[in-house]
Amino acid sequence: MCYDRYVSICKSLHYRTLLGSRACAHMAAAAWASGFLTALLHTTNTFSLPLCTGNALGQFFCEIPHILNRSCSKFYFRGVGVSAFATSLVLGCFVFIVFSYVQIFRAVLRIPSEQGRHKAFSTCLPHLAVVSLFISTAVFAYLKPSSISSPSLDLSLSVLYSVVPPALNPLT
Repeated sequence: MCYDRYVSICKSLHYRTLLGSRACAHMAAAAWASGFLTALLHTTNTFSLPLCTGNALGQFFCEIPHILNRSCSKFYFRGVGVSAFATSLVLGCFVFIVFSYVQIFRAVLRIPSEQGRHKAFSTCLPHLAVVSLFISTAVFAYLKPSSISSPSLDLSLSVLYSVVPPALNPLT
């Protein structure tokens, strides 16, 4: 969506050329393939760990950190490659989003009419808000110190980053 907004605002005369059905299919395929590969790597790595404290989780979602807390082995050495791959994927997407929005805001601020700027901002800001909500809650959920972890906080964060952004996505 970020690239769509970038092309529609910054390269509006080339929109059909840059975002034809073939380009959209390639971007969708890349997103699905990278998501599937990441999920497959995390799933095979996580569920191959031996569990010491039972397999019942008191959570709504089967989150990786909760499974790792029940593991007997040290995940830190086994999961370095998986985590490095996922981190590089997330950082790459984040850099692309930031770069695109910097270009969009630079182009919008050059629009001479107030109405044109308002229309462009009203198109981009809801998407930016949903992406920010997703990224901030997911980062906090996975990087928060274990000292402030509680089942209700973990459940709230899980719902915030996995249910709310997709529900808001049609509105953006």
